[in-house]
Amino acid sequence: MFKGVIFDMDGVLVNNMAVHFRAFAAMAERYNLVAEEGKDFTHLNGRGNDDIITALFPAHIIEKKGVAALADEKEALYREIYSPTIAPVAGLREMLASLKSAAIRCAVGSSGPKENVAFVLERCDIGSYFDVRISGDMVTRCKPDPEIFLTAASALGLAPEECMVFEDAVSGIAAAKAAGMKVVALTTTHNLEQLTVAAPNLIINDFSEITLDDIKSIYEQ
Repeated sequence: MFKGVIFDMDGVLVNNMAVHFRAFAAMAERYNLVAEEGKDFTHLNGRGNDDIITALFPAHIIEKKGVAALADEKEALYREIYSPTIAPVAGLREMLASLKSAAIRCAVGSSGPKENVAFVLERCDIGSYFDVRISGDMVTRCKPDPEIFLTAASALGLAPEECMVFEDAVSGIAAAKAAGMKVVALTTTHNLEQLTVAAPNLIINDFSEITLDDIKSIYEQ
């Protein structure tokens, strides 16, 4: 029986991946690196900060500053840059209200740090809709490992097969499927072709294109 929904955050609750890149570009300028503005970073989406910092920063800076300090610095920049314009993805509030009215439990399952989760939920005024918040610092393995979604389901008091996931990242889709959950993908980060290859149960542009009845139908497939 369908009882819970787990939402990734970046690219799902908010369409913010461009802002994350702006923060990384600001970090590159701060450390006299070359910001590769044309580079496609979508393969890093859904992964934890340890993986991302290690992939993007040269060893000598990591050795001097440390991965954790660099990650904290970047996320503080991200929140500063995004604060004036942050907004939920279209249709999200209405979807969350429908789920709450139907007594469907909701969780955030994000690879981001808890500070970013709190920032998004507070600034978008949607915190009251979520029963559980799982962030990247609460798990040991990041997506595509299913640990985040399994942890969220457990915190909701639900079996994995009772939950559905909303994701934007290919790694997140893989994680949801590995957890035994149905998954709906948003086109905020990856294009339709990339998402189709990842084989979610449904692909949408935003939450205005899906209803609670649609979710129930997907779950019953």
